[in-house]
Amino acid sequence: MLTVKNVRYAYPGAAKDTLRGLDFSIEQGEVFGLLGPSGAGKSTTQKLLIGLLKDYQGSIKVLGKEVSQWGDEYYENVGVSFEVPNHYLKLTAFENLQFFASLYSGKTVDPMELLSWVGLQADAHKKVSDFSKGMKVRLNVARSLLHKPKILFLDEPTSGLDPVNARKIKDLIVKVCEQGTTVFITTHNMMVADELCDRVAFITDGSIALIDSPSVLKKKYGKRIVRVEYIDDQGSPAQQEFLLDGLGDATDFSILLQTAQRIETIHTQETTLENIFIQVTGQELSE
Repeated sequence: MLTVKNVRYAYPGAAKDTLRGLDFSIEQGEVFGLLGPSGAGKSTTQKLLIGLLKDYQGSIKVLGKEVSQWGDEYYENVGVSFEVPNHYLKLTAFENLQFFASLYSGKTVDPMELLSWVGLQADAHKKVSDFSKGMKVRLNVARSLLHKPKILFLDEPTSGLDPVNARKIKDLIVKVCEQGTTVFITTHNMMVADELCDRVAFITDGSIALIDSPSVLKKKYGKRIVRVEYIDDQGSPAQQEFLLDGLGDATDFSILLQTAQRIETIHTQETTLENIFIQVTGQELSE
């Protein structure tokens, strides 16, 4: 669906390239996450992919065609939800979606159905100027799905959302992906990426440091250790760690399970994507 080969980009007048030789590809129906801190090159990459920035070096092919060779018909195939909401504030949510639907040549989704997907059906006829930031973000996502895009670009899709509405957006992303839509997410939120993405790419200083699935990365960089927290025979809290390999034959582990007054928790010491990012790039993640 999307192939990026040796892409470099420098803003006019910049002393150095913002992007320095990006390489990755995305398959149909995949949720792909580009992860990194502010200034790493996430937004620049997305702007190139959606055609807002020109004059890049290298190759960016979407649906088998170089982005620079697409015309306006490109936007019949892709949907975009920016991090910063941009709507007509004097129109209602329904009117916003109705207007943007008129810009597409193909069939579009009913605005009320879209609003129900993001939990805004009760606010359909409220002016967007009266919306909270979170409501505007959800309306952004709804608008990006109007024309049933083949590829969906999402920039920080859960930014500013409370846990309930963030869950709705995550579930919606899973739903459209299951229906065959390819999803490209840019974010610094490693929890969102871990939950949603089939694969993630770590970007820092305009270069990709690592690409793989979250589960593979956590297995590779995590500790193969089991930590047991328990109440000992004196009634005091305690903990011990055991090697995961050969755990079933570990005598001291078996003795602990039999002699502890109560086992509180047993956890493998799985690392997080954020810890892996710091370990691989040497940089902290921040907004």
